[in-house]
Amino acid sequence: MTSSIPATGRILAVDWGEVRIGLALSDESQFLATPLETLRRRIGKRFPMPRLLELTAIHHPIGLVIGLPLSPEGTEGESAEASREMGATLARRTGLPTEFWDERMSTARALGAIREQGGSTRGRKGDVDALAAAVFLQHFLDARRNRAAAAGQQEDNESGGEGS
Repeated sequence: MTSSIPATGRILAVDWGEVRIGLALSDESQFLATPLETLRRRIGKRFPMPRLLELTAIHHPIGLVIGLPLSPEGTEGESAEASREMGATLARRTGLPTEFWDERMSTARALGAIREQGGSTRGRKGDVDALAAAVFLQHFLDARRNRAAAAGQQEDNESGGEGS
C-alpha cells in the first residue's frame, strides 16, 4: 500500500467524536506524534472548521490521518461512515491528502498512559482526546516506517546486495 501523504513534513491526525475532536501533530521527520489540541462541538452544531483551518495554516501539515473507529472485529459501522464523511470534507476544505487509520484502543491506551504516570483523567476529557489522536498517529508513523524499511530490505535481497 502506497501512501498519498509525502514521507517528510508534518502530519495532522484527527480523532473524530460527536462532541470532541482530538488533534495531534507529527514532527517534520514524521518520527514522533504529540497531542495538539481538542476541538469542541456542541451537539447538533457543525464541525469547528474555522479553527481546524487556522491550525493547518499555522502548522502547515502535508497530510491528514483520520481516525477510523472500527468495531472490535475490524468492521465499519455508523461511526466509521461518519468519520469517512468528515475526512472527505476535511480533504476537500484543506486540499491535503488524507488517509484513514484504525483508531481502535487509542483512547484506552491514552487513559492508560495518563494513569501510568500517576495522573488523573477526571475533568481532562479534552486532554485524553488529543492524546488518543497522538496514539494512533504514532502507530501510523511507526507502521509506515516499518513498511518502508521492509520494502528497502526486500529490494536489497532482490538485487543480491550489489554495490555493497
